[in-house]
Amino acid sequence: MHTYRRISLAAGAALLSALAAAPDASAVGATPTPKPTQRVEYFTEPGGHPHHRTVPASPTPSRSLAPAPAVKGDGAVTSVVNNGAVGSKLDVVFIGDGYTAPQQEAFHAAVRAKWAKMTAVEPYASYRNLFNVWAVDAVSRDSGVSGDPARDVKRDTALGSGFFCDGVERLLCVDTGKVESYAAKAPAADLVVVLANSAKYGGAGYNDVVSRVGYDGIATASSDNDRSDQIAVHETGHSLGKLADEYQYDEYGTYTGAEPRDVNISTLDAGRMAAQRTKWYRWLGQSSPDGGTVGSFEGGGYYPKGLFRPTENSIMRSLGREFNLPGREAMIAGFYRHASVLTATDGMAAAGSTVGRGARVGVRLPAATSTVHWYVDGHEVVWFRGKTAVVPSALGVPRDGRAHTLTARAVDRTDAVRDPELAKRLSGELSWKVVG
Repeated sequence: MHTYRRISLAAGAALLSALAAAPDASAVGATPTPKPTQRVEYFTEPGGHPHHRTVPASPTPSRSLAPAPAVKGDGAVTSVVNNGAVGSKLDVVFIGDGYTAPQQEAFHAAVRAKWAKMTAVEPYASYRNLFNVWAVDAVSRDSGVSGDPARDVKRDTALGSGFFCDGVERLLCVDTGKVESYAAKAPAADLVVVLANSAKYGGAGYNDVVSRVGYDGIATASSDNDRSDQIAVHETGHSLGKLADEYQYDEYGTYTGAEPRDVNISTLDAGRMAAQRTKWYRWLGQSSPDGGTVGSFEGGGYYPKGLFRPTENSIMRSLGREFNLPGREAMIAGFYRHASVLTATDGMAAAGSTVGRGARVGVRLPAATSTVHWYVDGHEVVWFRGKTAVVPSALGVPRDGRAHTLTARAVDRTDAVRDPELAKRLSGELSWKVVG
């Protein structure tokens, strides 16, 4: 039990004066409080292995996550790709840095170009319909970013982007607190990419950032470098796929810890993995899109010994590669953590609403591996299988004055997923009440 004693105002004032007069703890040899840091991942050259660095952490944004814009147009949000309602899609937010007010259209063009290159990589290519893309304008006073082209170049930008971060030329750091303030302006943010107005190769992955907005990590990349999109794709392997890095550092030696939780590294070689029916055993022996055959290759998770990876050289090891088969499966799982298999078509009757027999009802599917089935009061109307838009009367909903239930169901039967537990989650259902 604590005993509290009341003190007079005079005594309190005297105590405050004494505390104010006390010497600074740091001046008498006390250990100063360590400054917070962030671990970032970066790439020194296209096609090379990544590296890690610990840099000073950006301050957390104070008060509101979305302060009033100080410059006209600052914080404006533009829909670049709209595939459905927020909450039913995976929402990607691009924020530009080093773009002045007249350059915002150039930023939007860079977003479209970068997204096109990112979605040329599988499994993004097969699942383009699962994404919404937003551009958030961050108006900078100067054009370009610090460290481009030389280390001594300094520019005043909205997000404080700069090369030569912590002395590393290709490491493109950003003020993550300011990024969060701008990301909060978008309707939703599941994935955040910062495009720096530069043609210089570089970027970074902030995968340990804890966001109050809800996204997992931040990727930075040069807007006008034709290889920097690979940096963003690799970083989404961490944030969306929850994949481990598959490269190693010689100085790490031999791994002796417990079996990692990551799906793409293991202490087990192919034989023991198959015997225990764990990790990527379902893919063993299969030809992988990143080249070669899925097996067990020693070296991964930063350790040259004691940990195995699925293939010789996927994008989680080197840029310019594809995701291997276990990686693709993990990415699809990540997509569906944020997006739904089935969504109602914009401009038609909203799911859950009451419609007439003559209303037009439509759905959108995520991939060519999905097929929609239509049901009236629980009975499938087989000859409408695969149709993405229907009229209830054409499906045989009777005009009897009673309410009937129209249901659309779909399952994504992609052969890129072999985990039966994940496969169970690749389904969706929407319903409407039909009257008339």
